[in-house]
Amino acid sequence: MNTDFARQQMIDQQVRAWSVLDVNVLAALKAVPREQFVPEVFGTLAFADTEIPLGHGQRMMTPTVEGRLLQALSLAPGDKVLEIGTGSGFVTAVLATLSAEVTSIDIYDDFLDTAKRRLEDCGIENVELTHMDGTKSLPDQTYDAIAVTGSMQFLDQRLKNALNPGGRLFVVLGVAPAMTATRVTRIDANDWRSDTLFETDLPPLVNGALPPQFSF
Repeated sequence: MNTDFARQQMIDQQVRAWSVLDVNVLAALKAVPREQFVPEVFGTLAFADTEIPLGHGQRMMTPTVEGRLLQALSLAPGDKVLEIGTGSGFVTAVLATLSAEVTSIDIYDDFLDTAKRRLEDCGIENVELTHMDGTKSLPDQTYDAIAVTGSMQFLDQRLKNALNPGGRLFVVLGVAPAMTATRVTRIDANDWRSDTLFETDLPPLVNGALPPQFSF
């Protein structure tokens, strides 16, 4: 397979066709070798518009959803980013390409170990990988952008509080099959704006169905 051609086809026919027009996002998707982050048994699906099984009931997002997530965060080179759900490490790698530093947390040690090797193979060094359940605790920092790569039934207020003023959060909320991709922007210390982006269906984070008292 001509991976360069297949990657460009993925970008042109899938990602760009689904209204991902941010030139920085498209360039980053072209620069990061997605095929190196796909489980070997599914290598032929690296550029297909399909979710790819990762183990533990988790799946790699489709390229189109990845593109919309990245575009929604409007990343700048100096941004500090939190990713909840490292998974394959591919989105981690693209976030790191677009920003200054990424903290990525996951509940599964084997995901973190595999992502670490893949990131090192790509020469990506501005990522800190941490074993943590993002539905129970978060790093004691604030961020310019937060990407949640699995769905949540309700949005935890702690995620909103972890944004710097002007910070953006991407998260998919709801219950299958009717889920909504949402961008939350922190306006100031006590004010946030929520924008509905598109409808989708994404596997939940482990423990992603939070109690109603955390809904917003």
